[in-house]
Amino acid sequence: MTSTDCKFFIITKRLENPQHIKPGCICYIKEFRFQSELSKPNTEVIKLLVTPVTSRSSVDYRIDLSCMEELSGEEAELLLGLSEDQDRLRFFRDKGALHTAVGLTVGSAVTVDQGGKKLCGVIRYVGPKAETASFLHPIKAKFFGVELKGADRGKGNTDGTNNYEKLFICEKKCDILVPFSKISPVVPSSLSPPMSGPSSQAQTDKLSPGDRVTYFSNEKCRHGMVVDVQDEGGVQTVQISTDTGGTVRVPLHDVARGEVPSGPESMEVDPPPQKGLADDLYLGVNSMVEVTLGAGNSYGIIRWIGNLPDREETMVGLELEEEVGVSDGTFKHKRFFRCPQRRALFVKLSSCRPDSRFYNISTNHSERMPELHDADEDSPCSTETLEAVPPISTEQVSQRLIGQMKGIQGHCNSCYMDATLFGLFSCSSVLDSMLFKSTTPRDAPIQRTLLRDIVNPLRCRGFVQGWHIMKLRQQLQKQGYSHSFTTDEKDPEEFLTVIMHHILALDPLLKLSAAGKVQESYCYQIFLDQNHSLVLPTVQQLLEHSFHNAGLKLAEVPSCLILQMPRFGKKFKMFDKIIPSLELDITDLLSEGPQQCMLCGNLATEECTDCFKDPVFSSTGFKVFCRTCSAQVHSHPRRRAHQLVPLDIPKGYVGRGVPHTLTRDRLELFAVLCIETSHYVTFVKHGPNSHDWIFFDSMADRQGERDGFNIPEVRACPEVGSYLEMSPAELVSQAPRDMKGVAKRLFCDAYMYLYQSTSMSLYR
Repeated sequence: MTSTDCKFFIITKRLENPQHIKPGCICYIKEFRFQSELSKPNTEVIKLLVTPVTSRSSVDYRIDLSCMEELSGEEAELLLGLSEDQDRLRFFRDKGALHTAVGLTVGSAVTVDQGGKKLCGVIRYVGPKAETASFLHPIKAKFFGVELKGADRGKGNTDGTNNYEKLFICEKKCDILVPFSKISPVVPSSLSPPMSGPSSQAQTDKLSPGDRVTYFSNEKCRHGMVVDVQDEGGVQTVQISTDTGGTVRVPLHDVARGEVPSGPESMEVDPPPQKGLADDLYLGVNSMVEVTLGAGNSYGIIRWIGNLPDREETMVGLELEEEVGVSDGTFKHKRFFRCPQRRALFVKLSSCRPDSRFYNISTNHSERMPELHDADEDSPCSTETLEAVPPISTEQVSQRLIGQMKGIQGHCNSCYMDATLFGLFSCSSVLDSMLFKSTTPRDAPIQRTLLRDIVNPLRCRGFVQGWHIMKLRQQLQKQGYSHSFTTDEKDPEEFLTVIMHHILALDPLLKLSAAGKVQESYCYQIFLDQNHSLVLPTVQQLLEHSFHNAGLKLAEVPSCLILQMPRFGKKFKMFDKIIPSLELDITDLLSEGPQQCMLCGNLATEECTDCFKDPVFSSTGFKVFCRTCSAQVHSHPRRRAHQLVPLDIPKGYVGRGVPHTLTRDRLELFAVLCIETSHYVTFVKHGPNSHDWIFFDSMADRQGERDGFNIPEVRACPEVGSYLEMSPAELVSQAPRDMKGVAKRLFCDAYMYLYQSTSMSLYR
């Protein structure tokens, strides 16, 4: 079976059955079977028997044809190079990069996106990875092997080898193997051969006044904007306003629409122009925008975003304020949305700008955010408020936080940030010091946004509008911490590291003692060896086992302890359920201070690391004993070979017992971040009782968007307390799908636990 014998499709809609096949999945069906299905008489709904390419088996499923769109075999191979279904669907709908990749061949000069940096090179291989060879399916994922050139030599991975198979020959650490989404051509294919005839006409149709273009002049790659396109004696030329000033007229075949990245060091590239407003501010459905038409500026609301037939660029459907449109929401007899006649207009997304009547645009365009409404400015918690506002108390939660349009409004892959900020600041003040500590003038605006636009409104009104979060993301991106902060999903720990370490220079929250040296960090990732005996662990057990395996101790009591569970995002988790420890007893994890014997409570003098593996003690805390208990425990033949380590006993405790008089150091749980199917949510414990829990989802109603943003929700979840009061045996017997309310997500999807020292919280 070959790719030419099959039809390929991409799933574009969520399926009711089978639910495990997600939008973005690539499927195929044999050509003869496809024709047979279409020829069946009296079939109103066509369901094709297709096979998912990403499956390790060849199981077929019947899927409604209306839930799929057809792909060419080459497009399917390119999209299979992406690891996530959602990325495949995104690139399929925004076909620019996909269509460009189809034309790339061995020998093409390209740039490779590697960790936000552009590396220059030449394509030396196009095809599957060595390990992707399979005979189950007719196609394999297509990748591009790039030999890095010039100053980027030595920044690659190997010498053209993949999984011990030689794909092409180059010097050591000069190759990189990537999917099409990571590369861009230095010279577009349209610049290579001169164009004439019908193809030239097609290129003209794509260029119009106002388009950004790249052109070649005297063998140099330059940028500009189209002023006019003309036919002079059968030769089509483009008049371009250059970024360096002035205008030039260039043959059409030397012009490419859009801006290509800078090429090898031998090329000279004009500096890019200042970004437009639409580049810096997120525009989505229901965003208020303006467009420039022949009669001047017109204003409207985006009602639809997507792709139209025969158009590669992303388009939007606008409902205009005045009757200067062309339809009532239809395009070529197909309806995309509804509005009054002559109010609908379909234009390129890049042609839209935020409505300047409602946006405060500074002269240097450094800040482009909506102005505050008068009601906000008059509020005691307006965005000008820089004073400390206490976190929401248990008595205030019901009135201030519970309900829809509560919490932090999510949009455009921001759930990791929404969930983290809500967990940290809604009901806890343990990290409020970071909101007021002195910082550099460069990063002070970010701190102000965090305090006055996010934390204070959340605590005062129980709600943060989505554009406040976008403002923070824009500031982070502008400062160079990541080029994709405004668009891509990230891990919470990455966001916390940027905020705490790079921006606010906060003292590390965690100081670990290992082999006499102190290590510092902001989060702690729990790791376990493969020989552990835990089945349904508590967080206390996970932390103790992880410290034991790594030979770690706490150098001091942390004010805030952020623990990452033994899982890797959404792809792998070590335990089906984890029991939250409402308190962490860290007394025996401290490197200094007296410790109690785990059996009698007297002053401990010895620690036994081997007892961790002993089934009698494996489920209890650190294995420390007084001399008497240690002698009794290790008199057993099975334990005589155990290694005992003497403990450092502070002066004043030597020679006397202290039964049950030592102060225990404990941290209390105040929030849990959970992840399921790439979406983060938060549980917050706001009171002393086990039932005092709330659940926050920044995208609770993804269909009911308001102003282009999702509808967040905070709900009480007292059912969590019912499960916390169960015994481990009862919890083991609970099937996740049968757990009440949202409790399943807390026990099964926990990603990060947040603990605080009650003595270091500002308002306690």
